[in-house]
Amino acid sequence: MRIALAQLNPIIADLGAIRRQLLAAAEQAHAAGAQFVVYPELAALGYPPRDLLARKRLVLDQWAMIQGLAADLPLPAVLGCVEPLYDEGLSPHLANAVVVLQDGTITASYHKRLLPVYDVFDEQRYFRPGSHPEVATIAGLRVGLTICEDIWSQDFSGVRYGQDPLGDLAGRCDVLVNCSASPFHDQKPALRRRLLAQVAHRVGAPVAYCNQVGGNDELLFDGDSCVVSASPDGDIYHGGCERWQEGVVVVDTEQRCSPPPVPPPNQDLAAALVAGIRDYCAKTGQSQVVLGLSGGLDSALVAALAVRALGPDAVTGLLMPGPYSSPGSISDAEESARLLGMRSYQIPIGAANQALLDGLTPVFHGRPANVAEENLQSRLRGTLVMATANKLGAMALTTGNKSEMAVGYCTIYGDMNGGLAPIADVYKTRCYDLAKYLNSCAPMIPEGSISKPPSAELAPDQKDEDSLPPYPVLDRILFAYIEEELGPADIIARGEDPALVARVLRLVEINEHKRRQAAPTLRVSHKAFGVGRRMPLARGVE
Repeated sequence: MRIALAQLNPIIADLGAIRRQLLAAAEQAHAAGAQFVVYPELAALGYPPRDLLARKRLVLDQWAMIQGLAADLPLPAVLGCVEPLYDEGLSPHLANAVVVLQDGTITASYHKRLLPVYDVFDEQRYFRPGSHPEVATIAGLRVGLTICEDIWSQDFSGVRYGQDPLGDLAGRCDVLVNCSASPFHDQKPALRRRLLAQVAHRVGAPVAYCNQVGGNDELLFDGDSCVVSASPDGDIYHGGCERWQEGVVVVDTEQRCSPPPVPPPNQDLAAALVAGIRDYCAKTGQSQVVLGLSGGLDSALVAALAVRALGPDAVTGLLMPGPYSSPGSISDAEESARLLGMRSYQIPIGAANQALLDGLTPVFHGRPANVAEENLQSRLRGTLVMATANKLGAMALTTGNKSEMAVGYCTIYGDMNGGLAPIADVYKTRCYDLAKYLNSCAPMIPEGSISKPPSAELAPDQKDEDSLPPYPVLDRILFAYIEEELGPADIIARGEDPALVARVLRLVEINEHKRRQAAPTLRVSHKAFGVGRRMPLARGVE
């Protein structure tokens, strides 16, 4: 078998561009001698379309586009799409479908049977589940059709469904096709390899897995499309697509290849964040970004990722020293800009900060200094970043990490100002690992930004550990609470200090209102704020 995998990076709902993508991929596959081409899940519309699915006209236009495309394709295709079911009475009126296009028409249709509603998924809001398997005949082959979650067993997803799509296809097909839009999270590649090997063993046929690639809003898709099969001697890899790259690959199942190595975690995480910044800017029409450069690790890391994604000419940094900024922080910020070749401007905030304090004298007089004076500096910096973004026609990037966002160690309407939060799903300890990885590729982040104790520098001799536990301890507690969803008793049972656990968890809960107003976060973990972890603001807290 010669199967083409079209690993595409769509702009959601741009039907004209999507049609051109689909046709170009088919022509490339045909020229390379493929028997048929496989596209990702919902490739005809882009994933996830969310509440755009409520627009009946868009759904019908997409369906008409598919029917017209069938006549122009030079070879058979398995295409993910939204199939309208408006005439069937029952709600929802849509199916997450794959259709087989050949001989100028739609010859088969399959509706996704397992509709996930966990983590970032909400498919039962929009789609009606399918109820039966589908084996289509394509180029003389029996092709079993599945869509993404259909192949994720309870062992991998942790979710038990009342249907077994794989069991219904075992022994019935020459190849199983899986059209996917499977979002990336840390360590997903190794998990996916194990899954596909299990599926091939269970079905008794090669698995042609085609996944979407690129960033759509908060969700990132790593592609990793491939064809695998199984034998008593071990799993067989027949070839696939480059991770994080759009492209078309023709895989010959008569040939064996060595599977690409599972990428090192920090390399893959850096690639994910770069793709997220690049695609968010490209798909929202942003050609320039601006951020505050404090001389600390986080801003230096975001600047390096942005330069990798967009190039140095597209990135502007603002150095905004205040009353408590150290000379080392200013020099580290200057060094960061120099290493990356990006533009930077120094705009001190001391005079503006004093003017605001003077103006606030009627309120502040006689009251001890507290976070109000500290946050005033952060909000001044946020104002300058946004003013620069407005003037340059740029988008502001926020530089806060997940540890800070979790416990509210950030200033709303200050350093949280921006249109995208690239590292807000990356814990502080992992930020250090990422910085060291990037520096192993080329000098990008000043050593001083990595080695000095982290500080917001909003008060004399301030250090983050004045207000927070050491980051290794904090991140350990946060990971247990957020990603593993453990309660306080279970976390304490691991040996953590009870008083510290209570304090950290309380900080997480009382700062939900800040996260609700944060910029979109690139999701790279199992449980990201906003898109994956959704909590009510008004509630009782354990």
